[in-house]
Amino acid sequence: MSSPSKRREMDLMKLMMSDYKVEMINDGMQEFYVHFHGPNESLYQGGVWKIRVELPDAYPYKSPSIGFVNKIYHPNVDEMSGSVCLDVINQTWSPMFDLVNVFEVFLPQLLLYPNPSDPLNGEAAALMMRDRSSYEQRVKEYCEKYAKPVDVDAPPDDNSSDEELSEDDSESSDEALAGNPDP
Repeated sequence: MSSPSKRREMDLMKLMMSDYKVEMINDGMQEFYVHFHGPNESLYQGGVWKIRVELPDAYPYKSPSIGFVNKIYHPNVDEMSGSVCLDVINQTWSPMFDLVNVFEVFLPQLLLYPNPSDPLNGEAAALMMRDRSSYEQRVKEYCEKYAKPVDVDAPPDDNSSDEELSEDDSESSDEALAGNPDP
């Protein structure tokens, strides 16, 4: 029993000692946020996302659950829930991997090399295949609108009430602004 929790602790410390800002959600070291910067040389460069990480009791034998908190436009990320479609997390996870791999290898690879043939966001996948320049423009708009470093770095007090509202309220206000309700 102590082996997985020791490993969890070690991986978390390793992540904190890298250049990632980590915010704990609870005392148990099983849920936390990591501030993730879009990879250089990508459409997401300059954007910062808050990634929610949940470690299952069986970590590292079971993969962490990972989701984007602020919106990102990407074929393999569900726009509403922020969940990620990534083989290495969902199917091929191994205890050899750790949290640093997730943020230094897996997520950057996901953003650099989207896979439109296995989408969680069908609209983004279709746009990417149909009209690459419009897709790239939309990605940049989302980065500008939802992934500014100042938004992610706001103190948790300012954010927590916004986050509770943002699920429903931001959707309806976004739709009202856009003038076209999306299904």
